[in-house]
Amino acid sequence: MRAYDEGMSFVLEPLGQVVCSRKEPTDDNWDSESCVIELSSAIVSPDATLGLLSFSHIEVIYVFDRVDEAKVCRGARHPRGRADWPLTGILAQRAKDRPNRLGVTVCRLLAVSGLRLTVSGLDAIDGTPVVDIKPYLREFGPRGEVQQPDWSRELMKDYWS
Repeated sequence: MRAYDEGMSFVLEPLGQVVCSRKEPTDDNWDSESCVIELSSAIVSPDATLGLLSFSHIEVIYVFDRVDEAKVCRGARHPRGRADWPLTGILAQRAKDRPNRLGVTVCRLLAVSGLRLTVSGLDAIDGTPVVDIKPYLREFGPRGEVQQPDWSRELMKDYWS
C-alpha cells in the first residue's frame, strides 16, 4: 500500500461551468432553478456526452470557488451558524466552506445538446466551475437504511423547495 503523502496536491481543470440566474449562494429553494452546464470543448470532445441522456439524473462535482480561503472551516462549527444546532465537524456537514471546497449534487438531467447539459436541482451559482459529471446509478445509492440527525432534517426542510 502506498504511504499517504501530506504534501500531495492535485490540479483539477474544470470541464465547464454553470450558467444560471442565481448569483448568490443562498441556502434554500434550489429546485426552483434550472441551470445549463456548459462544457469546454478544450477539455472534452462533443461525444463525451454520448449516451448521457439515457440517465434521468447525474452527479455534478463542482468547486465552491468564491469561498474565501480565510473562511474555510477545518474543524467544527454550528451548522448555518445556529447555536441551537449542535457543534458539528465540517466533515459531518455539506457546507460550502469546507477544506477542499468541493460540492457534489445529484440533479435531474433535462436535456443534452452537444456540450450543453440542462439540469434542475443543482445547488451551484452562475459561473461555478464543474470538475466532473457522472451518471447517477441506483446501485451507487445507499445500501440499507439511511440515518441522519434531526438538525439535518430541519436544515434541509426548505433546501430544495
